[in-house]
Amino acid sequence: MTFSNTIRIFDTTLRDGEQTPGVTVSPDQKLEIAMKLDELGVDTIEAGFPVVSPGEMQAIKKIVKQGLRAEVCGLARTTKNDIDTALISDLKYIHTFIATSDIHMQYKLKMSREQVLEKALFAVEYAKKHGMIVEFSAEDATRSDRAFLNKIFKAVAEAGADRIDIPDTVGYSTPQYMSKLVTDVINSTGLPVSVHCHNDFGLAVANSIAGFQAGAKCAHVTINGLGERAGNASLEELVMACQCLYKLKHNIKTELLYEVSKFVSSAMGIIVQPNKAIIGENAFGHESGIHTHGIINNPLTYEPISPELVGRKRWMQAGKHAGAHGIKAILDEFGISTNEAQLKEIVEKQKVIADAGKSITTSDLLSLASEVIKNKRFDESFKLNDFHIVTGLNIIPTAVVKLNIHDKDFIASETGVGPVDAALKAIQTIAHGIANIKIREYKLDSITGGSDALAEVSVKVEDKEGNIISARKSGEDIVVTSVQAMIDAINKTMLKKLIEKNN
Repeated sequence: MTFSNTIRIFDTTLRDGEQTPGVTVSPDQKLEIAMKLDELGVDTIEAGFPVVSPGEMQAIKKIVKQGLRAEVCGLARTTKNDIDTALISDLKYIHTFIATSDIHMQYKLKMSREQVLEKALFAVEYAKKHGMIVEFSAEDATRSDRAFLNKIFKAVAEAGADRIDIPDTVGYSTPQYMSKLVTDVINSTGLPVSVHCHNDFGLAVANSIAGFQAGAKCAHVTINGLGERAGNASLEELVMACQCLYKLKHNIKTELLYEVSKFVSSAMGIIVQPNKAIIGENAFGHESGIHTHGIINNPLTYEPISPELVGRKRWMQAGKHAGAHGIKAILDEFGISTNEAQLKEIVEKQKVIADAGKSITTSDLLSLASEVIKNKRFDESFKLNDFHIVTGLNIIPTAVVKLNIHDKDFIASETGVGPVDAALKAIQTIAHGIANIKIREYKLDSITGGSDALAEVSVKVEDKEGNIISARKSGEDIVVTSVQAMIDAINKTMLKKLIEKNN
């Protein structure tokens, strides 16, 4: 078995990705995501399912009108109405589908095999009659009878379909089975074959690679692996595995992967799990003393690829597993020099905090270092002068924040879903304008019980270079404590930027 020389990436973030439970995006957001995907270099953008709603049709029209480099495709069932709606949406390329597994035909479609074949042929012939590029999918292909599946695929190929897609609709395939299936379909149709793999058993990327190995030309994927249930094959994981492990060519600008991942995560409101491959926050993070020692000497000891390849930066975390080499490396980034005894004391002190079940933020470590080396408080670039918040029933929470930065006052006003959100948005507005800093994570914990509970707020912020800085504050007022934690994190980020500039 041999791979295709160059693979195509069919991105369905805006269709299958939007079917993630709880996700919905506006037409304008769809357009913004489509433009990001086009910039990333995907070959095809499945912009949506036109017949779903007027807003969906509007979004697809906007995307088509944009004149993107990528092909723009829309989903359609094998019905005249669906295909007509796709045509009205200005699409020239449709992805039409009908289920072919016995369980789907019996319980969902309530149709015979002959009726399914008839519908499939109608859709392909009707769309081709109207000059469309047609990609035909046999939904639940991997659980379909192989003889019937090949019969359908061969028939639609003869009817004029341009491409064939093999959907592993419930993630039921294995790589070995997918490889055999792709081989059969290529032999029976002679058409370019795509694979559309779901991740119910965590095999979506592996099954997609197996498809390529058997001769498939294209894989359907989503940013961050979004999609129904456990999601689809992750674009970033598949592309990097194909590039680095199998030396396959593609059109993706990998240095934009992290940026696009963050954009989609923010737009769709789905947080990426920290340990997700390639784009998870911890993908290039290191705490263990053994690991950090190796990384400092040669990053390849504990990193399979350079983080810069996917638009990332490596970072090191303090904690009970951290050793002197890792802690020293973190302190060096902030221009803090210690002797051997001081470094040892800092390491031991931060381990005591970690053993109590607390994560060590950047701010915590710098405060410990300042205490041990008896250094004066770090200069604060961002100083909070004042802020006030208006909130209540039937009132949109609004915050006004006044910061002093290098002896110059800045004021910003923002609304939010609550007082904390409004306050942090106002700070971000100022910080983003001055230093391109945005909040990446916010966490609130209650230390004590009762309505007067002591709250603990942890935040992580990120600058445009990809530096991530964390800070934590405790207090009785959640809003004040949140603002203080945010300001602290920004100040530590500015300190690091100053050190980098001087170096």
